[in-house]
Amino acid sequence: MGLFGRTPPPDPRKQVREWGTKLRKQSMLLDRQVRSIQREEDKVKLSLKEAAKKGDADVCKILAKELLNSRKAIARILSGQAQLNSIQLQLNAQVANIKVSGAIQKSTEVLSCMNNLMKIAEISSVMQELSREMMKAGIIEEMMEETIDEVTGMDEEEMEEQVAVEVEKVLFEITKGQMGKMPSANKEPIASGSAEIEVPEDNEEIIEIEKRLQALKS
Repeated sequence: MGLFGRTPPPDPRKQVREWGTKLRKQSMLLDRQVRSIQREEDKVKLSLKEAAKKGDADVCKILAKELLNSRKAIARILSGQAQLNSIQLQLNAQVANIKVSGAIQKSTEVLSCMNNLMKIAEISSVMQELSREMMKAGIIEEMMEETIDEVTGMDEEEMEEQVAVEVEKVLFEITKGQMGKMPSANKEPIASGSAEIEVPEDNEEIIEIEKRLQALKS
C-alpha cells in the first residue's frame, strides 16, 4: 500500500508480461482442445466407413454432419489461436513503447482480437477477465457489443442446402467415392495426398451444385 493508504498503480511492463503468460496458457488449452476433437474425428471416420460398408445411408449422413461440425470447430479454434498470437505480437511491441513513453498505448488491433476471442467458448471467461484488465490499463477501449451470431444474409433453407452440399463432400471423401458427391468447386483435390479429380463439364448435376454454391457465396 502506498502513501496515504493508496495502492500504487501496477508496473505496466509487469502487467504486459502477466498478460502474455495468460495468453500462452490459453493457446495451450486450445491446442489440447484441437487434439481432443481430432481423436473424436478419427472415431467418427471409422464408424462412417463401417456404416458405408453396410450401405446405411441415414447413419452415414448423421456421422458426416458430426464430422463436418468438428472440422468447423477446429477451424474456429485455430482462428482463435491466430488472434492470440496477434495479441502477443502487439504486447511485445508495447514493451518497447513502455520503455520510451513509460505508459501503455491504446491498440485497436488488440481490441479487435479481444472481441473475436470473447466468442470462443473454451476461453471466453479468461478473455473477459483480461479485457477488463486491459481496459483499466488503457490498452483497449470499452469492448464492442456484438452479437455472437453474425448475420450471414442466408435464410434457413439456404443454410440447410449449404450444409447438405458439404455433407455430400465429406461422405465422398471418407468413403472414397462409395457415397456422396465429389467436391466440384475449383476442382480441388478431395483429400490430402489424393490425386486431383477433373470434373466433367457436361455433368448437369455437378454444374447445378456449382451454381448454388456460387449463389451462396455472393
